[in-house]
Amino acid sequence: MSSINLTDVRKSYGRLEVIHGVNLDIKSGEFVVFVGPSGCGKSTLLRMIAGLEAMTAGEIHIDDVRVNDVPAAERGLAMVFQSYALYPHMSVRQNMSFGLENLGFSRQEITGRITEAARMLRLEPYLDRRPGALSGGQRQRVAIGRAVVREPKVFLFDEPLSNLDAELRVQMRAEIGALHRRLGNTMIYVTHDQVEAMTLANRIAVLRDGVCEQFDTPLAIYNRPANLFVAGFIGSPRMNFIKSHFSRAQPNGVTIELPGDSKMVVPVNANMLVSNQPLVLGIRPEHIRLTSPGTGDIDLEVDLSEELGGECYIYGTISSGERVMARVAGQAKAKHGDRVGLVLGDPSVRHLFHAENGDVLPSLA
Repeated sequence: MSSINLTDVRKSYGRLEVIHGVNLDIKSGEFVVFVGPSGCGKSTLLRMIAGLEAMTAGEIHIDDVRVNDVPAAERGLAMVFQSYALYPHMSVRQNMSFGLENLGFSRQEITGRITEAARMLRLEPYLDRRPGALSGGQRQRVAIGRAVVREPKVFLFDEPLSNLDAELRVQMRAEIGALHRRLGNTMIYVTHDQVEAMTLANRIAVLRDGVCEQFDTPLAIYNRPANLFVAGFIGSPRMNFIKSHFSRAQPNGVTIELPGDSKMVVPVNANMLVSNQPLVLGIRPEHIRLTSPGTGDIDLEVDLSEELGGECYIYGTISSGERVMARVAGQAKAKHGDRVGLVLGDPSVRHLFHAENGDVLPSLA
């Protein structure tokens, strides 16, 4: 197990800077996920940690040793790629042993490591098959096994499940999580899928345009997002955003005006707010309750109702024209054209953001 520290890491291609001074402190044994939309820099950051991509500025330390100039092969890391990168003419056993043979390991040591990795990853029946005779999930397990046999300090995963179908992704996600619990190694995992991030990570680094917007535990990010981007990216279905205005400050928070002239209190700090300042209210779909029209915080004109049996997704439009979605337990029986009232959660689950820069207003709690 190893710790990894990134200090003001930057990457530029000519005049184009794609990584803007990222600072991360990854603890020994942690499972950290880099998540963000395509092009946000997460794979570039991972490749710089691996030594496959040169940094423009900054420092990377592994176990307090500066590795900026250390070649990739000498950093003690193992990488699992999106494309599997298996040798098609070699058997599973040969694919897993190839790197160890090049490093000069004895035949006995290689056999022992492959046997243990194959047992752990349930690959024993496939050791003499070639990759072409394996399913996608089995190939990915071979790619992971090839990394496991090296017994690295840190495992690096670059979107390893994106080529799999939905069912296999769920299965492999569970297997990677179980692997981390068994081995206890530090792992860094890149994905654009926030469900993978929430279910696998000890901590998540949310990236946008080469900037780390927030680095915290999954539930801390979900419950206390740092800004509008994080609030909208983490969570499925995504958080609702409703334009509002600052009305007044009071001891229990801030009173805001919503579309339709309704008002509500959000328990946040009112420092630096001015009269009628534009704000954005954030509320997650599962925190919204349905009520009769005119008796909630706001009314909704229902456009679509998706009945799933155990829960119902209700989509609609409020008076300002903004789209709002509610996730309701059970069977709501709302349909297209209905008008319903929405109770926008308890005060403790409401979020308030600056409309101008997107930053969250600090909670009073």
